[in-house]
Amino acid sequence: MSHQIITNPVLWSDVPDVCVIRVGSVFYMVSTSMHTMPGCPIMKSENLMNWEIVNYVFDTYEDNDAHQLLDGTGIYGKGSWAASLRCHGDTFYVCFSCLDTDQFYIYRTQDIENGTWERSVIPGLRHDPSMLFDDGRVFVIYGNGDIHITELTADATAIREDGIHQLLFETEREGIGLRCEGCHAYKLNGYYYLFFIEWPRTGNGRRRQLCYRSRNLLGPYTNRVVLDDDMGYRNQGIAQGGIVDTPAGEWYALLFQDHGAVGRVPCIMPVTWEDDWPVFGIDGKVPEQVEVRLPVASSIHPLVISDDFDYIRNTLALNWQWNHNPDNRLWSVTARPGYLRLTAGGLASSVLHARNTLTQRTEGPACSGMTRMDVMNMNPGDHAGIVALQHNFGTIGIIVANDGERYVTMTMQGGDGRDLVVDQESYKHGHICLRIEFDFEGPEDTARFSYSADGEAWRYIGPPLQLRYTLDHFMGCRIGLYQYATIQSGGFVDFDYFRYEKGRQLHLGETGDSE
Repeated sequence: MSHQIITNPVLWSDVPDVCVIRVGSVFYMVSTSMHTMPGCPIMKSENLMNWEIVNYVFDTYEDNDAHQLLDGTGIYGKGSWAASLRCHGDTFYVCFSCLDTDQFYIYRTQDIENGTWERSVIPGLRHDPSMLFDDGRVFVIYGNGDIHITELTADATAIREDGIHQLLFETEREGIGLRCEGCHAYKLNGYYYLFFIEWPRTGNGRRRQLCYRSRNLLGPYTNRVVLDDDMGYRNQGIAQGGIVDTPAGEWYALLFQDHGAVGRVPCIMPVTWEDDWPVFGIDGKVPEQVEVRLPVASSIHPLVISDDFDYIRNTLALNWQWNHNPDNRLWSVTARPGYLRLTAGGLASSVLHARNTLTQRTEGPACSGMTRMDVMNMNPGDHAGIVALQHNFGTIGIIVANDGERYVTMTMQGGDGRDLVVDQESYKHGHICLRIEFDFEGPEDTARFSYSADGEAWRYIGPPLQLRYTLDHFMGCRIGLYQYATIQSGGFVDFDYFRYEKGRQLHLGETGDSE
């Protein structure tokens, strides 16, 4: 067996609320996706280091004005939260709650990598749930502070009316800022283990990982803190997640850390056992590097990719996700082969309310994304370009004035939900190259914006944008391609390609003040 060295974070990108299982020699992971569609990405790994997106649990899960960005608000910061992934028999299960619908969703498939998922919907929220299969019975354990248990039917499609439905226990109240949540439940070696996070006001005031243990499902439970560490990063505790074993019998935990504007990044640490209690990390710390006895990946598929949009069918790579539900009538990679065409449908007041913004994650410590865009078919009032997408967004693109004149423009969040034009210059060409460079390593998370008529000579426009992780989006910064109308629908743009580079790049022949 090979030995692999994993450097933390495992993925320096927004992959929060991770839940990992092993089936044979393969690991699978699900993560929160909130307002991005398709949702609940399923990732696969042979070694806990190299993760590939292989499927999504759903394309969309509801069809209403909020999910379609037609209500002026959307479901930013809501959507699917903290999904639980389990395999029982020959069936895979994913469950989660959604704040915007006040419902609990359970999805099932027998083919996690290629199959479609059958869904069941149960009214009411079950906050941060974890499924537990126990001697032919199925339970969901969930809650925030007050931890509840609900029994499901054997096929996990509905509530078992004559089953267990009760408060399991209450977690500590005194001195706590955020009581226990983020449950991950297991039955091992005759014990029930429930892992949670909490955020105490006392001590160092950061999040930490707790374990509750009992011989009996309904308790009583005893608990202890199993991890309280930030790896030296801004007192941001590494917590929330679960444990998984390898074929060799070694145990690891995958938890996440809030890491500024790039989002919540997963970290790995060894787990050992003392008196049937799990011991996380090494001497109570998360190591910068972890050695695992697992194979070299047979192939490596990056989390974020470049794309030439050269598709035979009207499909996209799994790395892409739409901001909210797409209008599938208004995008195409076959209308003009080798291009992504975005057509403006209904009118929008801001890029935050634009349908069919196509996004990928960003990655630390630094990265950049670039596209070439044909702007000849834009209408007066149209906006199109590339966006650093968070609540405090920034864009660089083309705006067509009422008289048909085109301007290359840098905008940012104007404070009233509208795009605030920060800088603009007249632009006469029919094609434009646009670029955003992200820096997530320094004391401030920033994005810089530049453009070029030929892809060779670049000019910065506008000041660097201060990126911020805020709870109204509850998501790390994304990079996206957008087109929307403010006056009349029907205009469109063709994106020739998307070029992505991880790390800082040396760009020559550039002009403009970037300070």
